[in-house]
Amino acid sequence: MLKVALTGSTGLIGSRIIELLKNDFQFIPLLQEEVDITDKEGITRALNNIDFDLLLHLAAYTNVDLAETNKDLVHRINVEGTRNVFQAVKNKGKQFIYVSTDFVFDGVNPPYFEDNSPKPISTYGRTKYEGEKIVGQEGMIIRISYPYRKSFALKQDFVRGIRSALEQRKNLFMVTDALITPTFIDDIAFGLKYLFNNYSPEIFHLVGADSLSPYEAGKLIAKTFNLNQSLIQPISYKDYFQGKAPRPQYSEIKSKKNHFCRMKTFSEGLTACQ
Repeated sequence: MLKVALTGSTGLIGSRIIELLKNDFQFIPLLQEEVDITDKEGITRALNNIDFDLLLHLAAYTNVDLAETNKDLVHRINVEGTRNVFQAVKNKGKQFIYVSTDFVFDGVNPPYFEDNSPKPISTYGRTKYEGEKIVGQEGMIIRISYPYRKSFALKQDFVRGIRSALEQRKNLFMVTDALITPTFIDDIAFGLKYLFNNYSPEIFHLVGADSLSPYEAGKLIAKTFNLNQSLIQPISYKDYFQGKAPRPQYSEIKSKKNHFCRMKTFSEGLTACQ
């Protein structure tokens, strides 16, 4: 059985990967409280003491707005941390998978495929792209976009955040002139199952089957869970993100390479969350 070490194992995505694939792989979690990826000597020692075939690097600083005021910390985790983990894995001659994001693109000329050139516009996006450049062609890079799942007590994703607000009858302003590509985390896990077994040091996009505006996404969430759609009000991208970290406006992400795992549409993913 393939032995997969992973950082970020208790997070939104990592915990679900382990839940779904625990019978297919032997997972070796590198827990944050035990191993600090920003400590080069510590992470090297930890990886030298375990036997694994492949490392999945999920750990990252992901708060897009706070990243703008915590630039040193974000760089330490997303860039230096990635370099430390990658170098230790490389020195052991093992395989490395780096999970990246659609935020490496500027959102100006979609759609974005694996071979499009990144042009990040936020601190978060820039540090994730720096991580990609560290890995280069010596590891696998997987970009994901707006991940969501049915349930996870420790952290809300955007779907459960919107659903919770609507259940509390809160008014929501949601952007009409933008695109996002929501991705069901179970599909990411099953895509990774194939990629673990068919490793190749290249870039893959594991993303949802369709893109839509946040406003349309909100309406669909309300409809799927029988909540009040009239609570969702339209707002422009410019007005909504005034004073916030920039996001790629038209983040329509697609894949030329994913012929191995069918990804759900947003409607299908929401149905699976019921």
